[in-house]
Amino acid sequence: MSSRMSGDLEEEEDEEEEEEESINPSEVKMSQIVMPCHSNHRQELSVGQLLKWMDCTACLSAERHAGSACVTASMDDIYFERTISVGQVVNIKARVNRAFNTSMEVGIQVSCEDLFSDRHWRVCHAFATFVTQRTNTGKKVILKPIVPHTQKEQVEYSVAAERRRVRMVHDDIIRDLLSHGSIQQGDNSAVGNAVAAERTKVESVELVLPPHANHQVNTFGGQIMAWMVNVATIAASRLCQAHPTLRAIDMFTFRGPSHVGDRLLLRAIVNNAFKNSIEVGVRAEAYQEEGPNRHINSAFMTFEVLDDLGKPCTLPRIRPEPLEGERRFQEAIARKKIRLDRKYIISRKQGEVPLSVPWDPTNQVYLSYNNVSALKMLAARNNWRLSSEKDKVRLYTLEQKSMLSFRVESEVDVPAHRAFCLLAELSNRPSWDTHYQKCELIHRVDDDDFLYRVVTPSVGQGGVGSPTSASLGEGILQDFILLASKRKPCGSGDPYVIALRSVSLPTHPTTEGYNRGEVLCAGFTILETKNNMSLISYYNQASPEVLPYISTDIAGLSSSFYHTFCSCSQYLTRNRLQSTSEEQTGQNQALNTDSRTCQHEAGSLSVALHSTHL
Repeated sequence: MSSRMSGDLEEEEDEEEEEEESINPSEVKMSQIVMPCHSNHRQELSVGQLLKWMDCTACLSAERHAGSACVTASMDDIYFERTISVGQVVNIKARVNRAFNTSMEVGIQVSCEDLFSDRHWRVCHAFATFVTQRTNTGKKVILKPIVPHTQKEQVEYSVAAERRRVRMVHDDIIRDLLSHGSIQQGDNSAVGNAVAAERTKVESVELVLPPHANHQVNTFGGQIMAWMVNVATIAASRLCQAHPTLRAIDMFTFRGPSHVGDRLLLRAIVNNAFKNSIEVGVRAEAYQEEGPNRHINSAFMTFEVLDDLGKPCTLPRIRPEPLEGERRFQEAIARKKIRLDRKYIISRKQGEVPLSVPWDPTNQVYLSYNNVSALKMLAARNNWRLSSEKDKVRLYTLEQKSMLSFRVESEVDVPAHRAFCLLAELSNRPSWDTHYQKCELIHRVDDDDFLYRVVTPSVGQGGVGSPTSASLGEGILQDFILLASKRKPCGSGDPYVIALRSVSLPTHPTTEGYNRGEVLCAGFTILETKNNMSLISYYNQASPEVLPYISTDIAGLSSSFYHTFCSCSQYLTRNRLQSTSEEQTGQNQALNTDSRTCQHEAGSLSVALHSTHL
């Protein structure tokens, strides 16, 4: 516990140093001392109250950037790492990471401060999406772009586009898991100590009064979330007959408005109980004295029960209701799988994710996200050092604790969209890269993600760092199973991205005669420059299998990186030209695809919520 706390302190200090250099104009800070009226029975801050403060801070940040009224559209997964006691101070910081068309992503950091011991620790980190409201004349408010200044801001700006991509397919993933039978069906048969799900049902009605309204005179989104947490906690308590602790809230989306005078009907039930955790589903509906109920929000919350030592207790089984209850029971299993994937693939730092994570269709979206975001984070680092340069081909290095990364870049006289198409065809790389003896496509996942098997020469024989001499030796060849993820720009100034990382496939185990190598993070970024040229950068976090190839380059003893990059440039130049009609078609498709991808979510949310105040 102490090591984590000290790590959090170091991380916060680094962030503070960056903030002293450049203050994000959209940043909003809130500090609240936890009073008894904010706490639960354990004298700890109620999660519902914390959510209200978080939503308020994020909304003020969004409105500061937009210069107009904004509404909460969605909130990503939230994992609560620590609890906060009465008398301690909650520090909340919110800033706009990236603005799209009419929507923006707001990053929220929550930390706790003990005034008596001067300790600080992280509580949670969340991402919320806000959309602007139309003006009184019905005109859309188009957001001005965010200009990142610090390294941290650049990372969040770059990765925000990838996070939005995941949000757009979140609901589809569960449907695919269930429809394709990818999740093992849980045993919902009756057992001796199973608790009937009906016993955990909770139904509560809240009247929306003026104190529950936000500054736009509509029901405050944070208040709705607080009421939902309340009924979910009661449902979980009825199952475990103890006081549960809320550990996580899955991604959720606000579906419609609520106003002062509405009656808010809140329903909660335990969907499934696992060994040490409970999933509770909550649904909020609004209605007036007359008229049908309006679906406002649905959320899934995960609870644990802790013993006196703070360890999770074993929980009783649940017996679901027929039909709908069984559906919720099975969907809870799928959501647990997704929750683990998101937590251990997305939420963790790149260095904490094990190499060669097993690939399967159920975690493809998150592995692809991790693949692209890791390369974007590496590219955003600001402490690269120039190691050598030859004929405008530059080799940079970056040392991070025990990890060495390198970057090779040069400008080529090829349009960015054409260079992207050529380099994304990884099967053609052996024609210009001597490090690639063979590259075969294993599986085409979708239009943007592919699985390859790559064979490279061994460096066990011949000159170290010299692929040519190595390939002539009799050493054992190396092979890699790579996930290649390609992305087109999501906005002006964004590069094209081709990201590579190792995965493992049961259909392609290690074979005799090959050493299985692993790539933590590698790939290309391609940025359009003046005169229809491209700045091409290749990145690689040098694993033990890769380091020998470039060690003599870094030491200045050879320039194989230069010859490889020249070969790449020649390959691009040879294939630069294509028929005018094909090139025009390719450019139009790229522009149309980028426009649809970047505006789909913002447009749909804006239309659905243009008159919504949450």
